[in-house]
Amino acid sequence: QLQLVESGGGLVHSGGSLTLSCAVSGFTFIVIWFRQAPGKGREGVASIITGDGKAYYADTVKGRFTISRDNAKNMVYLQMDSLKPEDTAVYYCAADRTPRPPHHFLSPTGIDAWGQGTQVTVSS
Repeated sequence: QLQLVESGGGLVHSGGSLTLSCAVSGFTFIVIWFRQAPGKGREGVASIITGDGKAYYADTVKGRFTISRDNAKNMVYLQMDSLKPEDTAVYYCAADRTPRPPHHFLSPTGIDAWGQGTQVTVSS
């Protein structure tokens, strides 16, 4: 059974950095980090293909966030730099076992498993 567990959220000042971790058990094709701010929909911010490590980013985080994976440890990380108050949200990691086309690399469609979420709060 595919399971994901996030950790690493917290409170940080604007301009600061935070690293989120996602422990993954089970086979995945892709792992995606989503976030959901109060009153807003779920947004895919970064994804990584488990096999070749290629990464994809939403325009809102490109150049500030870095996704990486350690297949030996079954871990996926989201390094978040230059954080802004608008990055405040609950962050979820999620995974799909099935290959998907590139235009779905940040989409919640077809996700096989979600983590429980971790709160990130950026103060101004």
